[in-house]
Amino acid sequence: MANLFEKINTLISASLHGLVDRALESNSPKVLDEYIRQVERNLEELEESTANVGGTVKTLRRKYEEFTAAADKLDNDIDQLVVAGKDDLAMAAQSQLNTKRQLAGEYQKQWEEQNAQYELMLGMRAKLQTRLVSIKQEREHLLGLIQLMESKKIAAKTMKSLDQIANIGDEQISSISESIRGRLDKEDARLEQATRNIADQIDDAVRSTELERQLDERRKRLNSSQS
Repeated sequence: MANLFEKINTLISASLHGLVDRALESNSPKVLDEYIRQVERNLEELEESTANVGGTVKTLRRKYEEFTAAADKLDNDIDQLVVAGKDDLAMAAQSQLNTKRQLAGEYQKQWEEQNAQYELMLGMRAKLQTRLVSIKQEREHLLGLIQLMESKKIAAKTMKSLDQIANIGDEQISSISESIRGRLDKEDARLEQATRNIADQIDDAVRSTELERQLDERRKRLNSSQS
């Protein structure tokens, strides 16, 4: 899961300007096509993982609610047993109550942790979907720009970036390149803060996953030494 998060963070953080400039430099949309394939592949994996985590969240919440309801009922039963003077039964019921409350607490903790990860994954999916739509749209605009440059006998292979194309003196080509550049600027600005926040969340999730793995290894080692 941590590896998937890191790959998605890399895709979300990729500079659309850089991708478009590389495509212009090669006079081909291949670099954009490769990025699109990576996004689609990882998006599919993310959606599958998100569905699995979402199912786990529902299960943990249901378990928490079941044990909480059972504990509440048992708590009420203990009051009645005490009032009736049935201390032995009350004591046995109290022991059961303690166990149910402990289990309810454990399920609640797991539910809250998994739900936080689920929300993170939903956010990552939304950001990745947005970026996929944007890059597909700009791919079409870029193809139109390259074709227009070719029709006007402008050596696209000498153009290394949108900035250079905007200054070649052709009003129609400059207008298209400025339009592409403006949309890329807007997209980068819109996602910059969200990407920074989600990157921090991913780092936290990765660290949490690693800590859980280390604790699990410790538990296995301790159990092995005790047996």
